[in-house]
Amino acid sequence: MSHSPSVSVETHASWAVATAALFVLGMSFGAAWITAVALKDIANEVGGTRSVPALASSLAWFGSGFGGIIMSRIAERVGTRSTVIFGSLMIGLGLFISTFGPPWPLWIGHGVFIGLIGIGSINAPLYIYVSRWFDRRRGSALALISSGTYLAGTIWPPIFERAIASFGWRQAMLWYALAEIVVVVPLAVIYFREPPEVIHPAASAGTGLSQTRVLGWAPNGVFAILCCAAVLCCIPMAMPQGHLVAFCSDLGISRSVGALMLSVLLGTAFLSRQVWGVISDRIGGLTTVLIGSAWQATSMTALLLTQNEVGLFTVSAAFGLGFSGIIPAYVLAVRELFPASEASWRIPTLLLFSGGGMGAGSWIAGLLYDHFGYYAPAFTAGIVANILNLLVVSVLVGRQRYRAVYA
Repeated sequence: MSHSPSVSVETHASWAVATAALFVLGMSFGAAWITAVALKDIANEVGGTRSVPALASSLAWFGSGFGGIIMSRIAERVGTRSTVIFGSLMIGLGLFISTFGPPWPLWIGHGVFIGLIGIGSINAPLYIYVSRWFDRRRGSALALISSGTYLAGTIWPPIFERAIASFGWRQAMLWYALAEIVVVVPLAVIYFREPPEVIHPAASAGTGLSQTRVLGWAPNGVFAILCCAAVLCCIPMAMPQGHLVAFCSDLGISRSVGALMLSVLLGTAFLSRQVWGVISDRIGGLTTVLIGSAWQATSMTALLLTQNEVGLFTVSAAFGLGFSGIIPAYVLAVRELFPASEASWRIPTLLLFSGGGMGAGSWIAGLLYDHFGYYAPAFTAGIVANILNLLVVSVLVGRQRYRAVYA
């Protein structure tokens, strides 16, 4: 949907930076997957209460969202390279603190160190940073770097499952803390230099009403609707990711198969996200969100109705194919609807709400499981949230198309 300027800032270096960011995020988000794979092991230390480790994962999501707002502003002053290095060290420290066990060390390690000042120093600052290296294929670039979460989920769960089975979840956290720092710090030092200046088309400056209205409405009102939509779509998005291994175990499917199933889900998400990036460059961010949300709702319903191993592998792959394009499409929508000068606070704020939805979804699923003893009520709640998201996004897409025709 965006038009290429006569002089582009995109070069081969842009894609090198984006690829480095992908691997940095793949290592950073790997820290949180240990808790998802070891959910039942950790819960057994607190009387089988699954909401305790689920809350740790949720706090990491919430913390990364709040931290992203703060650290994006700091990155504007000191540079993204510095915040990424700092964040990687804090993730390692958070994993170390988490090994002291549930509940409080686990919650503090995940919420404060892994989330708030760890991933918070890396995720949102990298979205903003990488977007400034691109002007023609920004959607594709954002899709690539946002795949870091799913690259982590594809690679690490089977490895974590073996490590946890052999050495325990605490030792797995310690070894991963070291590996994460060894990989992230050199990548940041080598690749994350000052981005090129973004050259905007003359038409982007706009005049009059276009500067004060978005889709014909107050800009902050539209942004608030986007943030609410992000929460509603991320609640169901988080439930299978945080509880699939435990869900499989409840059905008599081994943890190793459950971890493989999680890898399939996130692997298809990683691969399909690149396709969604190309699609979003053609049809725009909001329409991509609508299509992905409808696909996610359908897959979530299928997950609720499926109980056998083959069916769950199929549904997991379908779920990964559907939801993977949603978050980068939200970020692209922000860049399409609002001035670039506002990206440094609008993007991390949006990621705060999406991360809040991810955290809420994982925690709600744990709470409902603890209350009912099975996952069907949690998945049903996720489907309801997804339907509400579809309604909200449909309003925005309808308004966008109306304005394109009649404005």
